[in-house]
Amino acid sequence: MNTVLTLAPRFASAMLVTLEVSLLAALLGAIAGFALNALRLRFKRVLAWPYRLYVWLIRGTPYLSQLVIVYFGLPAIGITMTAVQATVVSLAFYSAAYFAELFRAGWASIPRGQLEAARAFGISRRATFRSIELPQAMAFSIPLLANQVILVIKESAVASVITVPELTMTASDIVSSTYTYIVPYAMLIVCYWLLTQAVALVARRAASHFTPLRKTS
Repeated sequence: MNTVLTLAPRFASAMLVTLEVSLLAALLGAIAGFALNALRLRFKRVLAWPYRLYVWLIRGTPYLSQLVIVYFGLPAIGITMTAVQATVVSLAFYSAAYFAELFRAGWASIPRGQLEAARAFGISRRATFRSIELPQAMAFSIPLLANQVILVIKESAVASVITVPELTMTASDIVSSTYTYIVPYAMLIVCYWLLTQAVALVARRAASHFTPLRKTS
């Protein structure tokens, strides 16, 4: 018990770093993914192949390799980042491909008949997007988006390779200095569990606002 109390401040600080890096990367990735899907829908012929290539490359390669390229490779062309900055940028770039596909699935779930009816009644494209497409796509996508945010939180553990002081790095430092394994890694598991449960709780509450709309659509 004393060991847990002694290590708690270090893990609390590391949890804040993990949360900051993960949520910022997830937010940027979600915005980029939403924009990619919107551009794909707007310019289908021009962006179909570039979109598929991007998703294919990003999802087909490990995040670690992308992080290493950003942190160690970009300085070769004059772009230097701190370890935290490189993690946020690379993780956002990585997660954007997944978020884009989730948004694509959300839009694909909308009944085509509703869009055809909107056009038949002369509803503008912007009003159709705002009142018909967006609410239903989000209702479908929120559980999937929450799952992706959870995956981003867990992927952030890779940042320990470039010495970002997040949870995994903190646990490894404690193990290397104390040669104690069970308590540090048990606390690591608990910290990640708390973060993922918090995301799941927020997602459930957000999804509840869209459920009536989804059921009546």
